[in-house]
Amino acid sequence: MSAPPVVDLPIEDERLAQDVATGLAAVEKLLRSSVESEDAFVTEASKHLIEAGGKRFRTLMVLLAAQFGDPSAPGVVPGAVVIELTHLGSLYHDDVMDEAPVRRGTPSANARWDNTVAILTGDYLFAQASDILADLGPELIRIQAQTFSRLVQGQIRETIGPRDDEDPVAHYLSVLSDKTGSLIAASGRFGALLSGAPADVEERLSRACEAIGVAWQLGDDLLDVSSTGAQSGKTQGTDLREGVKTLPVLYALAAGDSPRLTALLSGPVADEDVEETLTLLRAHPGMARARAELVAWVDRARTDISGLPDIPARDAFLALCDYVVERSG
Repeated sequence: MSAPPVVDLPIEDERLAQDVATGLAAVEKLLRSSVESEDAFVTEASKHLIEAGGKRFRTLMVLLAAQFGDPSAPGVVPGAVVIELTHLGSLYHDDVMDEAPVRRGTPSANARWDNTVAILTGDYLFAQASDILADLGPELIRIQAQTFSRLVQGQIRETIGPRDDEDPVAHYLSVLSDKTGSLIAASGRFGALLSGAPADVEERLSRACEAIGVAWQLGDDLLDVSSTGAQSGKTQGTDLREGVKTLPVLYALAAGDSPRLTALLSGPVADEDVEETLTLLRAHPGMARARAELVAWVDRARTDISGLPDIPARDAFLALCDYVVERSG
């Protein structure tokens, strides 16, 4: 079975490219078999988002991080599957909370079945991840628990919103670190630990991967305003329609220099106002400020990556940093 499409990251070193391709295929095989149940419906629901595709971005982080130790160590592939199952389980729950009708270009599980099925399927994926994790040792279990705690707290804080005395931008970036960055940080940590990489390498990879994860999400914020649907993979202005206050929106609201834009961004943007809102937001300095914030997170990642051993995987991580900046426009 071939591996699914991943981030379009050119890997110049042929051996590394082959190692990554082999690893992706092995992860995909175990990922699919790990959700199979004696109950055909459970299997169908569990494979719904797996078969919908996805970039397997977190798997790539695990596999690249494992290059700093022994990439063929037996725990690397199962560790990547644990990360992917955790991510997929969270998507089932996210779609229920967001009432999302579509995920990865196909009907979401809650739309195809109902909220109860989606929630329970997400729970099943978490359980399967825990079953695999039990064989990887207590240290990995602790890291997974701490990561899951951050992920959930980030979701809660996003749902509640910033406190009256809290800076909305600082709150937003903190939410991204917990909700998005934490699992990508765990991906780097898993790859390093399971391959036997040195402790200082593990710490650098964890910090760098978290920064890359935050920057990736900030890139999505920018693409929602500036891109075509083909670039971003979703309908342009989706966040605006849903009333999601992404970083460019927060900067525009904080500036308060365009009464019309402020009024449009005060809540979910009506379909008939989306084009006007996009035009005003694209021209606002908040876009440049948001992109500068993205670059700052990427620079954090580069600092840690530059201190890693000089092997092809380090070059691949640096190329990924370039890619995250370039995709944001």
